Amino acid sequence: MVRARDIWQGLYPYGVFRTGKAVYLTFDDGPIPEVTPKVLEILKHYNVKATFFMVGENIDKHPDVYQQVVDAGHIVGNHTYNHLKGWNYSTEEYLANVDKFPKETQLFRPPYGKATFRQRKALHKKGYTLIYWDILTRDYNAKITPEHMLRNIQRNTRPGSIINFHDSLKSNERMLAVLPQAIEWLQAQGYRLETLSPLNKQTKIKQ
Repeated sequence: MVRARDIWQGLYPYGVFRTGKAVYLTFDDGPIPEVTPKVLEILKHYNVKATFFMVGENIDKHPDVYQQVVDAGHIVGNHTYNHLKGWNYSTEEYLANVDKFPKETQLFRPPYGKATFRQRKALHKKGYTLIYWDILTRDYNAKITPEHMLRNIQRNTRPGSIINFHDSLKSNERMLAVLPQAIEWLQAQGYRLETLSPLNKQTKIKQ
């Protein structure tokens, strides 16, 4: 049976929706001092590493929180400098914003999952691995309860799944409520929780 996520993978040849045999926890939109340190505490409690797709502007505003993430052994990815929706910008404008990201990384996630084919192709040529997800928690939606998020994870996780959380003010309480439950369930199912690694070795990123 062809699953919807497999169809999306075919439509986005420069995007990764699922990879390997482990499961990958990812967090978008930080670092945020009111939220990100709390995520780090939970991950430390369960001895889990994750991948944080950060907004460059937030790194510049909160370099100490960024450093906490790095010092804890987690991986940082580029989420553009100003959280741009690629569909609203030219390829040149979009790439310029990506290049403003203040840290070196080969991992990139388009904000909202929205980047044009030209933008994705150009990023691939620059050496980025474009990471999407196959499980979107929608923790930013006030109508989505932690219970609903947990059921979504339980029903849809399989080897290679990339789970999308947000360490943002909008997601704060719902995300923090479900994260420990999700980790406990994933570990009970025998899933290895790992960080993402670049898959595109074609070129090096110009810094």
